[in-house]
Amino acid sequence: MAEKIVKVGLAGFGTVGCGVAKLIAEDADAIAAKTGLRLELACVVDIDTKSARPVKLPDGILTDELDRLLDDDTIQIGVEAIGGTDAAKQVQLKMLEAGKDVVTANKAVLAEYGNELYRAAQQNGRCIAFEASCAGGIPIISAIRTGLAANNITAMYGIVNGTCNYILSNMTAKNERFCEALAEAQKKGYAEADPTLDISGGDSAHKLAILASIAFGYEITLDDIFVEGIESISKDDLCYGGEMGYCLKLLAIGEKDEQDKVSLRVHPSFIAKDGALARVGGPFNAISIFGSAVGQVTYYGRGAGMMPTASAVVADIIDVALGNSATTFSHLHLRPRNEVESLIEKIDNIISRFYIRIMCKDQPGVIAQWSKILADHQISISGALQHEGIGPENTVPVVIATHPTRQKNITAALEDMERLDVIGGKPVCIRIVDIPEDKESA
Repeated sequence: MAEKIVKVGLAGFGTVGCGVAKLIAEDADAIAAKTGLRLELACVVDIDTKSARPVKLPDGILTDELDRLLDDDTIQIGVEAIGGTDAAKQVQLKMLEAGKDVVTANKAVLAEYGNELYRAAQQNGRCIAFEASCAGGIPIISAIRTGLAANNITAMYGIVNGTCNYILSNMTAKNERFCEALAEAQKKGYAEADPTLDISGGDSAHKLAILASIAFGYEITLDDIFVEGIESISKDDLCYGGEMGYCLKLLAIGEKDEQDKVSLRVHPSFIAKDGALARVGGPFNAISIFGSAVGQVTYYGRGAGMMPTASAVVADIIDVALGNSATTFSHLHLRPRNEVESLIEKIDNIISRFYIRIMCKDQPGVIAQWSKILADHQISISGALQHEGIGPENTVPVVIATHPTRQKNITAALEDMERLDVIGGKPVCIRIVDIPEDKESA
């Protein structure tokens, strides 16, 4: 069978772009043998045409002129790998208007402008493939869109940021402080010099916006997602939570109830130590999805890095070239904002269990005061832990685990506790997430 030549244009020659170029150059024969497609990198565009890269391009391929890519009618597929939002959005729009299908790993631009870009693609009769945007080499997008298409997806719980997972894993295993674990993550290349987007939860929110939109079929915006990062996590709380049977992870959570109301949030979460996600360590990612027919399925693997991400990008290029992506994309139907905005649950109404640590002064009557506050706000205690030893200002740590209650009740109770003279400092509060267990019924 004769091979079909597929010419690809690449915008962006950084980490991801280099991985894509390397994979196409080194694996072109293997890809052709499996698919009948001969991928050719026809043009690479980057503002920096001088710096050395870990992959060598043929002469004449690298340019700083985007029009070289846009005006070449032999290029069928444009890969946007420049990162960022505004410039990336404009590049994708120009590619679509030039009649090219788009492949991207850019979660930020899709989270911010995805609804607009999807409409532009449909208006131009093109498609956007974005498998690499959410979990690196894990094929989570195709799993949701095709593999789980027969299911009503009711929940997803994901560890989707390797930087945060590496930091929390090290804090737990090595009893490190946050700053120590972050420094080690930066030294090993798992964290950027400026790690703000990762540790603040912003990167996870970008990915959740994309995953939730296709899982629940809603037009989702970043404003729909409650976000809390890991910057203030103390190794003491990891130890106390561990004593109570929990492991701490930064989770991206999407849940849909029977009334089609959706809650979306990213925050540190205590989960049971024996759960599947608790065993995901280091820089790895994992996403557990619950479907009406399949039950629980969990996807695990490397969520970032040059080659895992390039693997997903090149897989998308192949899928576009085979015509599969166009068909799948044409059936991407999301309920519009005017229908779904009222279905997004606010964080104050979320029901959860909570871990609370308060530093109590070592004197009689303290327990009665804070327990009365909890009772006044209809908060029931499921367990408590107290260690001997004196902390700052003659205080001792008291750790409480609650039964399920609304976020707004906890918020009000914490504000009242903070005003007590017998409490030193601000109480610490971390959500306890009870991920459902998929057990076969007897």
